[in-house]
Amino acid sequence: MTDDQRRAFLAEGARTGVLSTTRADGSPHAAPIWFVLDGDVPVFNTGRDTLKGRNLRRDPRAVLTVDDATPPYSFVTVTGRVEISEDPGELLHWATVIARRYMGPDRAEQFGRRNGVPGELLVRLVPEQVVAIAGVAD
Repeated sequence: MTDDQRRAFLAEGARTGVLSTTRADGSPHAAPIWFVLDGDVPVFNTGRDTLKGRNLRRDPRAVLTVDDATPPYSFVTVTGRVEISEDPGELLHWATVIARRYMGPDRAEQFGRRNGVPGELLVRLVPEQVVAIAGVAD
């Protein structure tokens, strides 16, 4: 994929991603997430005390995988380190943007207010490596 194709793929519809982090004992943890792009940076939120929140605060390395499960199959993986913010204004803004993608404009404010609260983290996955392949089965 070109950079533009990769961005379009990641932004298409309500595609979820699977975020992989490392547990304190070194074992992997993977969880589905809602996300949006800020330029080339995937942005998402999670609870401070969730397993992925604790993992990311301890070890900022993460991998996000997003795929299209219909033929001819495509995927993008973004590997990098996260930057975490608990700024209330930023958190509310991005939680609302994310909610707009997944819940639609009519429910974006409601879900933004629900998810943009103290105890939540705003997470940016700064890309260090990106693999983007379209048409795997072609």
